[in-house]
Amino acid sequence: MSLKNGDKAPSFKLKDQNGKTISLKEFVGKNVVLYFYPKDDTSGCTAEACNFRDEFPKFENINAVILGVSPDSVQSHKKFVDKYNLPFSLLSDEGKEALNAYEVWKEKSMYGRKYMGVERTTFIIDGNGKIKKIFNKVKVQDHNKEVFEAIKDENTSKKN
Repeated sequence: MSLKNGDKAPSFKLKDQNGKTISLKEFVGKNVVLYFYPKDDTSGCTAEACNFRDEFPKFENINAVILGVSPDSVQSHKKFVDKYNLPFSLLSDEGKEALNAYEVWKEKSMYGRKYMGVERTTFIIDGNGKIKKIFNKVKVQDHNKEVFEAIKDENTSKKN
């Protein structure tokens, strides 16, 4: 069963970097950028988070919330948020409930070794909880810009 555009986004309840429980239904009426990433404070994940941080005001202007999800602990997320001054929530999914529900916990391979890990993926979820766009196997460079454009284009087409 593969998630696709138009599907209802799987619900979740995960703790953020401050230990507060966050659920998808809190964001009804807003665009949600739900991005899954492998690990706090690694080069690609740091670049992705900082790119979203640097464009954060633009996302707020188009009624969008940014949520990052990884299997790291609440404490790890807290350090990561504080170190890079991230203005959005990072959600801890140590139990991998959301990672599995969104089908991003996959077998990966590096140097011939197979292991389970997060496939970097971003979902845009509309204000009604439906998946509007899925970015698979994300390349970090300029990803924040393509996500912003996808939401902006969606908002523009609704007004016309």
